[in-house]
Amino acid sequence: MIVGQSTDRTLVHFSLALTLQRLFIPEQPRMKRASFFFLLIATSVAMLLTAAAPSAHAEKRKRKKADTELEANAGKPKKSSRKSRTAAAHALANSENRDGQAEARLIDIYKLIGQAKTREAMPLAESLVREHPNFQLAQLVYGDLLTAQLRPVRNLGDVPDTTARAAAPQLQELRRESLLRLQALRERPAAGLIPPQFIALSSQNKHAIAVDAGKSRLYLFENSPTGLKLLADYYISVGKSGTEKAAEGDLRTPLGVYFITSNLDRKSLKDFYGSGALPINYPNQLDVKRGKTGSGIWLHGTPSAQFSRAPLATDGCVVLANPDLERIIKTVQVRTTPVVIAQSLKWVAPMTTVAEGKSFEEALNGWSSAKSSGDMARLMGWYSSDFSSYGKKLSDYTPLVQAEVKQLGGRSLQLKDVSYLRWTDSNDTMVVTFGELIKGARSGQTKRQYWTRQAGQWKIFFEGSVG
Repeated sequence: MIVGQSTDRTLVHFSLALTLQRLFIPEQPRMKRASFFFLLIATSVAMLLTAAAPSAHAEKRKRKKADTELEANAGKPKKSSRKSRTAAAHALANSENRDGQAEARLIDIYKLIGQAKTREAMPLAESLVREHPNFQLAQLVYGDLLTAQLRPVRNLGDVPDTTARAAAPQLQELRRESLLRLQALRERPAAGLIPPQFIALSSQNKHAIAVDAGKSRLYLFENSPTGLKLLADYYISVGKSGTEKAAEGDLRTPLGVYFITSNLDRKSLKDFYGSGALPINYPNQLDVKRGKTGSGIWLHGTPSAQFSRAPLATDGCVVLANPDLERIIKTVQVRTTPVVIAQSLKWVAPMTTVAEGKSFEEALNGWSSAKSSGDMARLMGWYSSDFSSYGKKLSDYTPLVQAEVKQLGGRSLQLKDVSYLRWTDSNDTMVVTFGELIKGARSGQTKRQYWTRQAGQWKIFFEGSVG
């Protein structure tokens, strides 16, 4: 469910009402115990997050130190030059950290609450809701801080009973959002670990995305020369009915290995989609084989009236806050960026994926060798009996393979920029993308194959060109 604008106004008006109370009611003595429940939860948050999320003050100290080191390396510049450089550095830092910044600020507020520093948390919360008035969860926390100055707070979103009854579903969704944001930060993957679906990425795959639907989290990676590096992670919303999309209109988010197919300009979209949209290739060829239907699965933003949506709130798309989506849009590439969507991501050492990819690499090389040799019987042995390529069964597709082998004319086949991603559920599937060149040629086709393990052997059940 999308939280409506009327509910937004109710929660904001409640916060404002409490602000007015503070103006006209004499300030109460500072409570030593806001409530046992409130402080128990808040203290747990603080213990879990102290080492996980750097505070805004820590970031400020880090930038100040960087400025000092910059001065030392450059000698002793003029005071005006220092101010100019510092201002520029801070502006750049603010620009680069805009995505995820609101969430980080909310976490800092949680930490202060956990340390019983509600007075210190108050101006941070006030600043956050002033800059992001549509951030409903922040509005709720701000309201709790105001309430705590008048009476004990019983739980997150301790609004008056009449408001609580009128907005019960929305309050429940906001509480769930809060828990998921904290859980994701508490259970951050250890440095250097990656999702096991990323078996091997080529230099063409400059970035990769992994979605943990159960945690409402999206992870953005950079594919560097030393391997995948986690750049950032963001809160997301998925389908109203959860995951495992199977049919048009089932309000579920698909699970599998996909690719970003295009970048839709926000100017061409309704306000509902926010800062833009990145469609993915659902249904992929494994989905098609399994008879799944539906279309229009996008990564997109939120309407201007909302900062974020409830964890289960979409018709099947993956939805992010607009600043977070903007970072992703500016970073990833169309057609070459893989998007893994899992109900629950596992995290493994990169060497594990290398070891697990060895047996498949042998199969891919076997197929390539058979095609280079021109031995059709040996080559077609790599294709599954239920093979299909855009409606063509294996018998219809075989003449096309024969034509390609004839074109080789005895020359070897070369594969370049090979990447393969693994999807394991009831079956084991490998999604392979590569450039196929005749030896000596400067250009060729980019192909994608889907392989499945049958009776212990890898077989191709789809093959086609990538536009």
